[in-house]
Amino acid sequence: MSSRDVWLVDPLALGDLTPLAPVFTTPSVVTVLHAGDNDLVQLKRRGFGFASLFDTSIAARFLGATALGLDVLLQNYLEVELPPSKQRDDWSRRPLSEAQRRYAEADVLHLFALKRRLTEELMRMGRFSWVEEECAALAAQPVVQRVQDPNAFAGLKGARDLSPRNLGILQELYELRERLARETDRPPFKILGEETLVRLAQAPPDDVTQLAPIPGCTPKVIARWGEAILSAVARAQALPEDSLPTLERHPRLRLPAIVARRIESLRQWRKEAAPRFGLEPGLLLPNRLITIVAVAGPREPDALASLDGVRRWRAETFGAEIIAALASS
Repeated sequence: MSSRDVWLVDPLALGDLTPLAPVFTTPSVVTVLHAGDNDLVQLKRRGFGFASLFDTSIAARFLGATALGLDVLLQNYLEVELPPSKQRDDWSRRPLSEAQRRYAEADVLHLFALKRRLTEELMRMGRFSWVEEECAALAAQPVVQRVQDPNAFAGLKGARDLSPRNLGILQELYELRERLARETDRPPFKILGEETLVRLAQAPPDDVTQLAPIPGCTPKVIARWGEAILSAVARAQALPEDSLPTLERHPRLRLPAIVARRIESLRQWRKEAAPRFGLEPGLLLPNRLITIVAVAGPREPDALASLDGVRRWRAETFGAEIIAALASS
């Protein structure tokens, strides 16, 4: 179906989307999207590759934007207002309503105009090449196949505060979420959020009415998976004591003193530099890179640039300051 400059392609109706593959792999064709990480993962897992990307969310971050919703960016840069959100709708049902079609169209209709405005601002600030490099890295990023970790539930925030019984409930709920995600071909967080899992484990429901107060247990979630959630809780409640999970306490890895000092120096540099450049600290130098740089301890920008994930734009623009921060530790 199409309207004006937008074509809506229904993957449920077509099944096979491979005829679109050459569009994405043609270097002269730029795929424009907004906060497309999850979309790209899903498409890459289906065999799609991408030659050239432009993510308007990434571009806005490099302009110092803190509110990154598409509705906010369109209002700020184009004075365009999106129709009422339909994100909570069930998009697997057919046919789509007229309101859903309008929402889906509006979600992409203005992306090219937004790309032009953001590009103008990036060029003015000398940061367009930064965004190009980040988008190229996003396009080339391989998809990490999900490995089933039977103890992944233990890594959820709040898991270590649960009793063995409640931890067993969390484990059952986590496994339920993984199974539902596979069966419905959806990301797990779109089934139940991590906070919702932990809250359900903290206050195990006995019936459907006790689900409603739990954050994330919307009427739609309850209608779809309420009984499955209650069954998972009941299974865990019936487990004998000796079958309940326990968490191993791993001693915290101690970093060498020089690395710890470098990390502190880099954090201090980031704290002072972020306001100067109008960038979020986590964009200027993410925590994962702070550790990588601190461990490597490069003494010149070229060595810094060679570290995985640092990127050329970071080394060229901030390399001398980063090296100086390391030297001061």
